[in-house]
Amino acid sequence: MLNEARLSKSDVVKTYTGNAKIYDIWAYFTESKARNRALQLAAPFGAEQILEVAVGTGLTFAELAKLNPQGHTIGVDLTPAMLKKAERRLQKLHLDSGSLDKSYQLALGDAEQLEFESHRFDLVVNNYMFDLLPEARFASVLAEFKRVLKPDGRLILTNMAVGRSHCERRYERLYQINPKWMGGCRGVQLERYLERSGFVVQDYEYLSQSCFPSEIIRARPR
Repeated sequence: MLNEARLSKSDVVKTYTGNAKIYDIWAYFTESKARNRALQLAAPFGAEQILEVAVGTGLTFAELAKLNPQGHTIGVDLTPAMLKKAERRLQKLHLDSGSLDKSYQLALGDAEQLEFESHRFDLVVNNYMFDLLPEARFASVLAEFKRVLKPDGRLILTNMAVGRSHCERRYERLYQINPKWMGGCRGVQLERYLERSGFVVQDYEYLSQSCFPSEIIRARPR
């Protein structure tokens, strides 16, 4: 049984407004290996319509944009402070290398109400968001992901997983004491929800970094 999500949507925005300045440090030590593996599974073709939901500070989004120079890469997030940091990351990348033009777009957006037409995207990517959401909202978010994906599209999800070892489960204990110590994140298991929501799971991987457990999933619409 999963721990209950304990931050409201407005709490999430407030928490990540405060965490925006330090998030990259946390991500480097706990999430970077899983993010890199997710990019490998995503395998952008270079001329695709790509959507990342919950871009955060743009760690994955910048890589997606670089790998998709002839396509269009869009990122949305609930938190303006995180989007601002992502935009600065993309601007710096462009100034340093000249490798990006405005083939990318960042905007405020809600995973449950994506403002895009149906069957638009070849690839939808979502990292470390479901571990913030109540289980009751998993189905509605996955339904939106399926709606905006092309019938032959790919979905890549990375989340905090339920720990398997004593060391990994310490993060759950911190969450139980005070969820804000974990940025509102607790371990989830999404595979069964994907199958119920009309997806076929093609790959499932479990990875631990600094004893922080992550699941990486590649799926397609059924």
